[in-house]
Amino acid sequence: MPRFTKNRSVKKDLAPGSLVFIGERKVENPHITLMDYNEKKLSETPVTDLGPLKDIIDSQSVSWINVYGLHDTDLFQKLGDIFDIQPLFMEGILNTDQRPRFEEGEKNLGFILKMIHFNHGGIQLEADQISIVLGEKYVVSFQEHSTNFFEPVRYRIRNAKGKVRTSGTDYLVYILLDIIIDNYLNIIAILGDQIENLGKEIIAKPDGKYSSEFYNFKIEISFLRKNIRPVKEMILLWLKSDTLLVNKKTKPFLHDLANLITQAEENIEIYNDLLIDGMNTYNANISHRANEIMKVLTVFATIFIPLTFLAGIYGMNFKYFPELNYRFSYPIFWVVVLIIGVIQYFFFKRRKWF
Repeated sequence: MPRFTKNRSVKKDLAPGSLVFIGERKVENPHITLMDYNEKKLSETPVTDLGPLKDIIDSQSVSWINVYGLHDTDLFQKLGDIFDIQPLFMEGILNTDQRPRFEEGEKNLGFILKMIHFNHGGIQLEADQISIVLGEKYVVSFQEHSTNFFEPVRYRIRNAKGKVRTSGTDYLVYILLDIIIDNYLNIIAILGDQIENLGKEIIAKPDGKYSSEFYNFKIEISFLRKNIRPVKEMILLWLKSDTLLVNKKTKPFLHDLANLITQAEENIEIYNDLLIDGMNTYNANISHRANEIMKVLTVFATIFIPLTFLAGIYGMNFKYFPELNYRFSYPIFWVVVLIIGVIQYFFFKRRKWF
């Protein structure tokens, strides 16, 4: 399946807001977990019945519902009804080709972005779509498959680390986004280190073959740019929102998120420029080598032009050549040839033509 786009033919002729899964099915059966906490208590339970989820909307604690697997449209229809999620946003959650976006509804806020990681071979990047719905007392997150992306957040909740147990749902969403954006910076750092090493290798071994490496790095940088650049727009829209779902104390943290995503975007551009400069250097080296080879071949060809002329004359089938009957004609011919060749050689050498 292409990494940059996905087949949307399943949505053909359907009305906007229709719940259709677009993407690769990554879990056999969707499952849901619930973390319910406040400053004093914490409970973690798997969710097998959606009915009790209606009660957490008005609870006094923070409830974090995490859904693994996106292909069960009936399940998503029920979740959308329970948490009053807009149909168009639900449609975006099920479309794993969705561009990162921010959605402001009457009762909740929606976020869609990508968690980027290297594939199992560690060769190329992959993206899993993460969707988050922020309500007054609940956060619903949707993941394509079972992963431990948010395990550091769960650790902080279980052990009451930091402000998470004393803060609201907006702070929980902040730390979830912070995990994702920090991961962007880590991925860029790993990829950037490889790009810098490639640049050093080009300088050390200018005659190496690097075309395929440049091509692969350009694909990965383009993949990062496609999935990370819109996240900045998403964060800025959240900052500009007048929603009551964000506490004033959380605003400074959102500014920090904006700074982090700006840093990620700038780093991508830096490494993209380094790739371009490296490709130009590599192509210049190739052109220089070709020019040096052509220069040497041209010099040798030029040396042999007058010699070929002499050989051509004495290779003609004329009966009367005065020199042919002279005893020393052959050695004199070679002396003349060598003198002409040596003179041309030193002439070119003095002009530094090779």
